[in-house]
Amino acid sequence: MAVKDIMDALRSISLEEAGLTQNAAELVKDIKLIGDELDILIYLPKAGAEGIIKKKVEDALLEQGEVKRVNLKFTSSPPPQPRQEAPAGQPAFQRKRVMGVRHLLAVGSGKGGVGKSTVSANLSLALARLGHRVGLLDADIYGPSIPTMLGLKGERAEINERNRIMPKEKFGIKVLSIGFMLPSEDTPVIWRGPMLMKALTQFLFDVEWGELDYLILDLPPGTGDVQLTLAQNVEMSGAIVVTTPQDVALADVRKATSMFREVSIPVLGVIENMAYFVCPDSGKKYYIFGKGKTAQFAGAYDLKILGSIPIDPEVSERSDSGEPVVVGSPESDVSKAFFGIARLVAQELG
Repeated sequence: MAVKDIMDALRSISLEEAGLTQNAAELVKDIKLIGDELDILIYLPKAGAEGIIKKKVEDALLEQGEVKRVNLKFTSSPPPQPRQEAPAGQPAFQRKRVMGVRHLLAVGSGKGGVGKSTVSANLSLALARLGHRVGLLDADIYGPSIPTMLGLKGERAEINERNRIMPKEKFGIKVLSIGFMLPSEDTPVIWRGPMLMKALTQFLFDVEWGELDYLILDLPPGTGDVQLTLAQNVEMSGAIVVTTPQDVALADVRKATSMFREVSIPVLGVIENMAYFVCPDSGKKYYIFGKGKTAQFAGAYDLKILGSIPIDPEVSERSDSGEPVVVGSPESDVSKAFFGIARLVAQELG
């Protein structure tokens, strides 16, 4: 069930019984759909109407069948403007474009440990080496690893005279991470959702990104606050999902893919990481995590496989040393795979 369908259902709810002239959709201040669970924040213009509004909203949405649980909260603060019906196929919220950025591309996954940050870093560098102007935003607020991968550990963010954050530059790309703002790499980020969402929007809209062809967002795993914040507030060109060929990884990637589509962000394709291992002695390929599963998943979801990245110890070694494989070993099979993916992404986005 899409957000638009939910808003359509709310528009059909008359609240005359509660002494209100608005329909339920006109009172919605925020709405989030996570799987089959729906969170709704509703403006309460009249005290004592809570019970009627709650019952009507829950009854209308639960009878749809696809929403299993409705978490409804009230606020005394009205929506900034009346909700208008979105055009067919468009989300019910407004998205802003990051000034100067031609294409905003999210790299996500359903679970951790699939090499998403490694893919984000090397894809950014491959695009830069193909002649594009590239930025990389480490949006994994709770586990920033981009500073380590790019040799920027210990760097600190600076503010210019316009009170805007200045990204760091390394290997020809512009980089920003929450890691640049922490006292040390061991400092945990203990933030609730609102603080996290405010920081993320600042990293996008209060940064001196300049003119970029591509801004790559390295998302945290899952389908939580960061993904929803981006989906509701930022105009994006598309998303890429990263997986390994394991059933447990693919199961979570299905959720991530469905989430992007639910909020009308096009999925350009899937990258299969750790796809196989090439024995250095014989040159024979070994499919350690299985073969063909990613292709089955891509076929079922009508997705392109943008590329398959082999397992190579050099990738982690170079990432740990702050020199990603695309920079340190551009002729390797892994680097060639990243360059191939970069060309496909550029072709898909025009």
